[in-house]
Amino acid sequence: MRPLTSDLLLRAYAMGIFPMARSRHDPRLYWIDPDQRGILPLDEFHVPRSLRKTLKRDTFEVRCDTAFEEVMHGCAEPTADRPDTWINDEIVRLFVELHRLGLAHSVETWAGGRLVGGLYGLGLGAAFFGESMFSRATDASKAALVHLVARLIRGGYQLLDTQFVTEHLTRFGAVEIPREDYLCRLTRALDTPAVFYRGEVDWEESLRQSSTQMS
Repeated sequence: MRPLTSDLLLRAYAMGIFPMARSRHDPRLYWIDPDQRGILPLDEFHVPRSLRKTLKRDTFEVRCDTAFEEVMHGCAEPTADRPDTWINDEIVRLFVELHRLGLAHSVETWAGGRLVGGLYGLGLGAAFFGESMFSRATDASKAALVHLVARLIRGGYQLLDTQFVTEHLTRFGAVEIPREDYLCRLTRALDTPAVFYRGEVDWEESLRQSSTQMS
């Protein structure tokens, strides 16, 4: 079987499908095309009150794209609640290559000089495909998600694809939409330019601006 290339991977995402492995140690990849697709509407993003308090205390230092591969390995590592993951070595290889091309990005939370949480995903046009997140400290991955959304809004993104909806994501406003609706949104987003914003950002101001612009 030929190894998957980054070019083929990009074409797959543009068609609305994405790869997953059945387990961390399974070398094979499977194409996923769910009937119901999870998205996080950027103009309706909700930050829980307790998390707002954490963010305002500046508990974490937030960085972008400074430890991409380390974030991927953090997402792939087993936890008590998740003994295995779908991120195998092939997915790591492909996304590291996409990161080097400037298409895949990480948002990282640091504390005391140590990486304690983060997430990664792929940006195409004004669509961002959120892949996975991890946390080694309370609220570390949630803080990364808030800062991701703030940067997507700042950069002109229209669509944040979460693939599936979990109980964790519903607290932020994630919803499921039919495949046909998703593909229409994806087509519009792919035809719109956007920039992944890496600089300092006021997450509260970004969320307020998004809500105002969309109202």
